[in-house]
Amino acid sequence: MKQIAILGSTGSIGQNALRVIRNFPDKFRVVALSARSNISLLYAQIKFFHPKLVCVTDTSAAARLKKIISPGIKIFSTEAGLKELCKDRRIEKIVLAISGAGALSPLLSAIENEKTIALANKEALVMAGAIIMEKAKKKKIKIVPIDSEQSAIWQCLGAEDPRKLKSIYLTASGGPFRKSNRKALKNISIHKALRHPRWRMGRKITVDSATLMNKGLEVLEAMFLFNVPVEKIKILIHPEAIIHSMVEFIDGVILAQLSTTDMRIPIQYALSYPERLPTQVAGIDFYKLKRFNFQKPDFKRFPCLGLAYRAARQLGTAPCVLNAANETSVDEFLKERLSFISIPKVIEKVLDRHKNIKKPNLKDILEADSWARREAQKLIPCSV
Repeated sequence: MKQIAILGSTGSIGQNALRVIRNFPDKFRVVALSARSNISLLYAQIKFFHPKLVCVTDTSAAARLKKIISPGIKIFSTEAGLKELCKDRRIEKIVLAISGAGALSPLLSAIENEKTIALANKEALVMAGAIIMEKAKKKKIKIVPIDSEQSAIWQCLGAEDPRKLKSIYLTASGGPFRKSNRKALKNISIHKALRHPRWRMGRKITVDSATLMNKGLEVLEAMFLFNVPVEKIKILIHPEAIIHSMVEFIDGVILAQLSTTDMRIPIQYALSYPERLPTQVAGIDFYKLKRFNFQKPDFKRFPCLGLAYRAARQLGTAPCVLNAANETSVDEFLKERLSFISIPKVIEKVLDRHKNIKKPNLKDILEADSWARREAQKLIPCSV
C-alpha cells in the first residue's frame, strides 16, 4: 500500500490521478491533498478519500474550508504550509501536479524530505533543472515523469547505456493551429486557443500547446531529466498523438512508446512503477488507425520553439527567464490584454534584455524569475 500525496488535486492531472487511485484501493492510499482555492471540488475529494492532511494555499479559501472540514484532518495554508505538508513522514510518494513556477518550492521540499516524486510539472525543471537534479542525486531520490512525452522517453531508455543514445524524438500533435498560416494567427481568440485537438488540459498548458511553447519547455525538461544535450533532442509533429516519443540509439534502432491519448496511462505507471497494473483505458486499434503522419515543426510560424532552443543552448538563468516571460504573457493573453501572436514577441524581448548568469544558485533563479515577470509586464502594453 503506497501512501500518496497529490499536490494540485483539483487540476486536470490531479483529478486523473485520483481516478487511477480509485481503481486500486488495495495498492494506493491518499494521505494528503492540496489545491489553490477550489474548495468545493477539494471538499468532495476529501469526503471520498479521507486524507489526513490538506493544504489550501489561498488563505481565505483555507479559512472557509476549516469551517466545514472534519476536525481530524490537519489543514495547512499558504506556500509555506505546502512545504510543511511535504515533511510528513506518512507520505511516501508525491504527485506534483501544481502548474507553473509555483511548483518549485514544494518540489525542493519534497526532495529535501526524501519523497519519491511523480512529476507532472515541467516549469520547475525549466527554471532550476540543474539544482533540482543535483539535489535529487545527493538525496538518492527518484523523480518519475508523468508528462506523457517524458514518460515515453523514460520507458524507452529503460536500462540502456545513455552513452549509446543518438537522438530523442519528442512528438507533438501540432496543436489547434497546425495548419494555420501566419496571417490567421494574428486574430486568434482565447476560445480557439483552448480547443486542443487531442488533449483536455488546464488553460495555461493548452495555450502553451497552441504556441508550441509547451514542446519547447519539454525540450528543456528532457535535458535535465535525462542529462541529454539539446543537440540530441528533436521535435517531430505527429498529429495522431499515438507515439508519445521515441529514442534512437547509435546502432540505428529506434524504440517508441505508443498508447491512446489518455493521461491516466502515464499517471498510473508513475504511481505503480516498477509494477505495471491493468488499465480500464481502451487500447489502440491499429486496423482503424491505418497510418501515422510525421512533419517537421515550423519554427517561423511558431517562434516559441526557437526561443526555447535558444534558452536551452544558453542555459544558466535563460530558461528561467523564458518560462517567467511566457507565464506572464499567457496570463495576459487569457485576460484579453495581449494578442496570441504577441506572446513570443514579449518573450523574445525579455530574453534580449536579460544578462545571463551561467551557474546560478537558487537565489539567482528566483531573482531572474521576478525580474523577467516585471520586464514582461512593462512590455505588454506596447505589444497588444
